[in-house]
Amino acid sequence: MSRPNPTIQLLYITKLSVSRDFAIQSVEEEPGSGTEPKIKMRVSKDEPSAAARDFKVLIADDSRVYRRLVEDTLSEKQYTLLFAKSGREAIDLFSEHQPPLVITDWMMPDLSGIELCEHIRKQSRQPYTYLIILTGNTDKDKLVTGLAAGADDYLTKPFHCEELLARVGVGRRIVELHRQLEAKNLLLEELALTDPLTGLPNRRAIEDWATRQLSGAIRYGFSFWVVLADLDHFKAVNDTYGHDAGDAVLKKFSEILKANSRRSDICGRIGGEEFLFILTHTTQDNAGIVIERIRTELEATRFDFDGGSLTVTASFGLAGFEGSQLADYNRLVTQADVALYAAKRAGRNRIEVAATPVP
Repeated sequence: MSRPNPTIQLLYITKLSVSRDFAIQSVEEEPGSGTEPKIKMRVSKDEPSAAARDFKVLIADDSRVYRRLVEDTLSEKQYTLLFAKSGREAIDLFSEHQPPLVITDWMMPDLSGIELCEHIRKQSRQPYTYLIILTGNTDKDKLVTGLAAGADDYLTKPFHCEELLARVGVGRRIVELHRQLEAKNLLLEELALTDPLTGLPNRRAIEDWATRQLSGAIRYGFSFWVVLADLDHFKAVNDTYGHDAGDAVLKKFSEILKANSRRSDICGRIGGEEFLFILTHTTQDNAGIVIERIRTELEATRFDFDGGSLTVTASFGLAGFEGSQLADYNRLVTQADVALYAAKRAGRNRIEVAATPVP
């Protein structure tokens, strides 16, 4: 009894040229009817990764020969390449595309590579740009000057192609590390300005925003209203139904506040069951209408916990100004707080306006 011929698969990669993609060839041996195997071959083109296509490299060199050498060297990595024949053209391309990596010649007719590096560094833009200088100058003092101007690395001409690839690879890794660090810093900044339970801005975020807006209100004469809100008898909700129930109430009230905020307003949680709401570019009467809508919507909301049902109310204090008179943010908050406690003393679930205008 004859044994069937085994199926053998061979996979190998062959590089077609410096400026073309890799081809992957698959060769498969199949059993034949005779002693010779049948051969089947499939060829597929390796598509460039999205990450490589999205990585832009700006090449600034007045020499057509060196531009082509850099292009042929980097083409196998399938980066998006931008070419400039002068320093001025490089600046224009950089401003338009913001490439994360720039390779520049030292000497160009209008603007040197040193001046290009200094220009990019002075922009102080994020994300980070990695700068490589190509130069025929081997004087260490000159190279130090280039690094001091903002370059991250340099390569002497004529360069070794594999060395250029390696140095660009280092630059790409550093750029990726900078991007990760920036993303984490943005996340940390967002967390530092956000109340973790409700997702609303916290006290610090509101104060930063309000200080800027109040300066504009004083300068340009638009209105600025501060509203302090406090949930009535909130401790009883926590004591009776538990803190999970209390959190659900806080989240719902946050949703109501946010739904009634415009782009020119801000609302946030400043601690416990206390919230701060700032309205701009509106009259006192309209601000009162918005607050009344929030109050009635919360009052009409029923919360069901462990078979029990309850409603929650809130009290509000309003202070602010219309016009261009000088005003202090902390004093506005203090007056809104006084009005809030007046609402509490008057029976809760109501709105009170500060008795005296802010000078």
